[in-house]
Formats: sequence, C-alpha cells, structure tokens
Amino acid sequence: MTTIKRIQYHQYGGPEVMRLETFEAPSPRRGEVLVRVRAAAANPMDWGLRAGAMKIVTGRKFPRGIGNDFAGVVLAIGEGVTRVAVGDEVLGGTTIKGAGTFGEMVIAEERGVVAKPANLTFEEAAAVPTVGLTAFQAIVRNGHVRAGQSVFIHGVLGGVGRSAAQFALSLGASVGGSCRPSAVADARELGVDPIVDFDLDPAPLAGRFDLVLDTAGTLPIAAAKSMLQRGGRIIDIIPTPTKFLRSAWPGPFQVMLAKPITADLEEVARAAGAGTLRVPIARTVRLAEAIPALAELETHRTPKGGKLVIVV
Repeated sequence: MTTIKRIQYHQYGGPEVMRLETFEAPSPRRGEVLVRVRAAAANPMDWGLRAGAMKIVTGRKFPRGIGNDFAGVVLAIGEGVTRVAVGDEVLGGTTIKGAGTFGEMVIAEERGVVAKPANLTFEEAAAVPTVGLTAFQAIVRNGHVRAGQSVFIHGVLGGVGRSAAQFALSLGASVGGSCRPSAVADARELGVDPIVDFDLDPAPLAGRFDLVLDTAGTLPIAAAKSMLQRGGRIIDIIPTPTKFLRSAWPGPFQVMLAKPITADLEEVARAAGAGTLRVPIARTVRLAEAIPALAELETHRTPKGGKLVIVV
C-alpha cells in the first residue's frame, strides 16, 4: 500500500463531512488499474453519493472517497488487465461504490479506463467521462438518433445536455432545448433551435420531436409526451423509484443510468479528441483548495458555464 492524500468522509452528510486526509491506497486487484490522478472533475452525483442517496450500493464502510471522473497516468495494473499498461495516459471513471478520484491516486476497473487523446490536457480529459458517456448512451445507444430527426433537450446547457446536443448535431439531427433566459446566446451558439425557457410551456412544441431528453429530471411526463412525434421516446437521466416503475410500463418513457461500457467510453474519448465533443471548464483548483470549491458548487451552483476540475 501507498500513503496518499485524498478527500474523503467518515459518515454520510453535507459538504461539512469532507476532509482532506491521508489514505492507504491499495494495490490493484484482478481487472483493476491504479492511476496517478492528474485531474478530476466534479459531478452532481458526487455529492449525491456523499449525502447517502445510494446507500444500498455504497454501503456503510468508511472512510469513503469522493469523485468519479479522472484523467491521469497508469501506475500499476492488476492480473488480467490487457488494454492499458503502466505509463499510459488515460481518462475514465470509477464505479459508484469505488469513487475516490479527488486524491493523488485512485483504483478503477479496467473497463472504465481508456486512452487519453494526446491533444487533450489532463484537465480537458477529466471533464469528459460522466457527462460524455451519459450523453452518448442517451443519444446513440438508447435514443437511436439519426440524421433528419429532431431532439429536444431539457437543460441543454448542463454538462450532459451540452454533450448530448453536440452528439445529436454531429449525427445530423436538429436540436431544440430549454435553458435560463440569461443563457440563450450560449444555446444559440451551440446550434440549438428552438430555445425555450427552462420553465417551458409545451403547447407550442407539440408533436415536434423524435426524442425528448430530460437531463434535469424536472420535465413533467405529460408535457414531454405532448412534444413527441408518433413513435417518439422520452429519456430521463435522473432516476427515482417512481420513475423506474413508470419506465417498466408500456410507453415512450425510459429512465436511464449510464453504463460502464468500454466501447462507448472510447467513442466519447475519440469525439473529445476530434473536437466533436467539447466540455467547457469553468474553474480549476488545486487539491488543497478543493473542499471549499466543491461546497460552493454544491450549495450555490457556482461557477456556472462549465466543470469544476481539481488539479492534483
């Protein structure tokens, strides 16, 4: 084991439970990779997990690390690992139960790690995994979007929304979406049309879209249904037990969780390297200053307009 610094917590709770402490990093087991973290990006699911939203998965063993997205350099590999080697520059994400990317090293499953495009900085690469993979699977794998179709994205300028818009536009689809009035110019620059307020009236959009993607989890299902063309579908990426139940009923609604599919993550990394997918970064901080920045992002949703990236 190697002693490292990482942000961790000893009980579920709010931002006040986070501590920057020493931790004994284990050696990678079969199918695992040990990565020297160079940069890590924050996502809403990080503080959701820390608050205990997924206790059934994460359990009650503490301390627990926080953070799922990372970019860095492979330090060691476990038995059976064949796709990456020591010294490789990679990007990826941990499992929900694993976490711990807000630290100097992290263990990840090989399937959640892919080569970092050479033209991306570690900061740019770290911003990609969760939002890129979720968007790719929503648009391509589950949404089956193709050229000539129309997609509506509720929350089009969030991390997943912006990424989903870029994937849909690259496929030749048109994209409409919702955002705050202050962000209309940014949505227009992205190529979104029509653009409506986040608290939208669905009536003017009735019957226009092949796919409605709700990245905020707040669009009423009845409103989303009214916006669909015949045969269209609704994808919601903010799961709740009620939504999972509704997703099992016949109809166009599906709640979706991103899956750690290596081929999909490779496509996301390739798109980022080619410039087809761009995830903006709003702020970078060092690990030693990360806890106040994470608390600010969680409680005030600032900075806006991009990712918070922790440089290690």
